[in-house]
Amino acid sequence: MHLVDRPEWKAHDVHIYIKRDDLLHKFVQGNKWRKLKYNLLEAKRLGKKQLLTFGGAFSNHIHATAAAGQMFGLETIGWIRGDKLEEMSPTLVFAQAAGMELVYVDRTTYRRRKDADFLTKVAEQYPDAYIIPEGGSNALALKGVAEMVTEINEQMPDRKPMVWCVGVGSGGTMAGMIRTVKDTDVVMGFSSLKGDFVDEMVAGFLEKEYQNWQIWKDGHLGGFARWKPELIDFINSFYESTGIPLDPIYNGKLWYRLNDLILDGYFPKGSQIMVIHTGGLQGIDGFRHRFGDELLPNWKY
Repeated sequence: MHLVDRPEWKAHDVHIYIKRDDLLHKFVQGNKWRKLKYNLLEAKRLGKKQLLTFGGAFSNHIHATAAAGQMFGLETIGWIRGDKLEEMSPTLVFAQAAGMELVYVDRTTYRRRKDADFLTKVAEQYPDAYIIPEGGSNALALKGVAEMVTEINEQMPDRKPMVWCVGVGSGGTMAGMIRTVKDTDVVMGFSSLKGDFVDEMVAGFLEKEYQNWQIWKDGHLGGFARWKPELIDFINSFYESTGIPLDPIYNGKLWYRLNDLILDGYFPKGSQIMVIHTGGLQGIDGFRHRFGDELLPNWKY
């Protein structure tokens, strides 16, 4: 955890910290480790031999689960949305090399991945598997995220009220933070998804109503995994000035929108802002695979 500074922010007198959870582990980094930790322990406790989960061809969660399973001695099975591509994504190449069995599922079937009756049938088909939802978000995931917040609070015992910023995908990381930050804090989510359903998704993980959070839904740049050249320019510039790599799906979009808020004077002078780097840096290779090498040309995963 450390301060981040850019010359254009000085006039606005805000104090921006970053929690570098991308440095937790090369392959199981960021919020993926936080969310998987207690699920892995529960799988072991139950005597399960396999992890089964769901995701797309470029999924951070698929990538991390494959690596975590290999480290913990658990077989992994990934149900992958859509038909097998002619050329596998870097994510799936890695997952397969880490021992994950890839099961390609048509999109109609995949849409049922959260249905209780569907999951019951999957469990019957794989009796030795511990099933983890898409994105890794469940009650045990929130427990892991809470530990991250506690770590920061312990490192900053005398801090004043703070704004916490995090990217939003499946909602579990933000929900875990909302439940754990101090009552005087605010949690700001930056959605990578297009649509107003994101608030409801996050609220679904909360056991009561909280008033300490909001989600910015105008920074997705057209939808999940959509982008524009200005985003890539910003990520490259941010890396050159700070040495911090950002993926273009979650963290890049968060900082791109946050930068606008700072320059627009949204935050009062003297504000303390904590930004969570949730990892997902394998997504940089996925982006390059699809769109070329202009993103972080001097950085290697």
